[in-house]
Amino acid sequence: MSADDAIRCDTCPRGCLLEPGAVGACRARGNVDGSIVALGYGRVTSVAIDPVEKKPLARWMPGSTVLSLGSYGCNLRCPWCQNSSISQVGEDGVDWREMLPADVAALATRLHGQDPRMVGVAYTYNEPLVAWEFVRDCSVLVHDVGLKNVLVSAGCVSHTVVDSIAPLIDAANIDLKSFRAETYRVLGGDLATVKATIELFAATPTCHLEVTTLIVPGVNDTRGEMDELAAWLALLDTGIVLHVSRFHPAWRMRDRGSTPIIRVYELADVARAHLFHVCTGNC
Repeated sequence: MSADDAIRCDTCPRGCLLEPGAVGACRARGNVDGSIVALGYGRVTSVAIDPVEKKPLARWMPGSTVLSLGSYGCNLRCPWCQNSSISQVGEDGVDWREMLPADVAALATRLHGQDPRMVGVAYTYNEPLVAWEFVRDCSVLVHDVGLKNVLVSAGCVSHTVVDSIAPLIDAANIDLKSFRAETYRVLGGDLATVKATIELFAATPTCHLEVTTLIVPGVNDTRGEMDELAAWLALLDTGIVLHVSRFHPAWRMRDRGSTPIIRVYELADVARAHLFHVCTGNC
């Protein structure tokens, strides 16, 4: 092995340069025999049936449920992560079981037969697009059996990945964690990339898009930042649903209290100056 054998992963802006056998910062992709492989492909850590409102999706098939699947790994390092037990570990850090795309489609079909309100599959919990090939392959088969695909993602992935996934997704919720490039740099991400992802989903006519911003005290809780964020979303579509959500202490950010509820409501009002549909969450 040598650095000469290293190849670059192009899934996200990190662009990890990986020697043979090495694993990327996301912990879910690696160099296997000279190719970048989704190590998390088909490795499911979490399975649940959730209401779509929990994704959150406020204006897509209300009252329905989805089969939610999570794996492990994430290319961001948000210190407030609620799902750090799966998102911030690799294959050796959490129990997982194999579910291939055919297994996912079969399970979704069976659950839909038991309860027609169960309308499809959600790829969620960790960052599903670090193993985007699994999302793609499942989504094709889920559509083949007449069901829907939902994506919950931080959106910090390449244009190529989004182009491959967006036409297969019926509803997406993308986290817009901040409207400051420096904040994204601290998290290991890139604001411009996330904005491009949102733009691509917004321009996909077959996909319903909603956006979530978690309000973290001292990070992104100013009226000015929310005004800029909501104004930008409105340029894409004033009908985009924005979820303004309340932070609660988690993982490495237990040094401050939950966001004051009044602040969440105030920032939601700021966003409503630009967008028709603004929801508050975690309150």
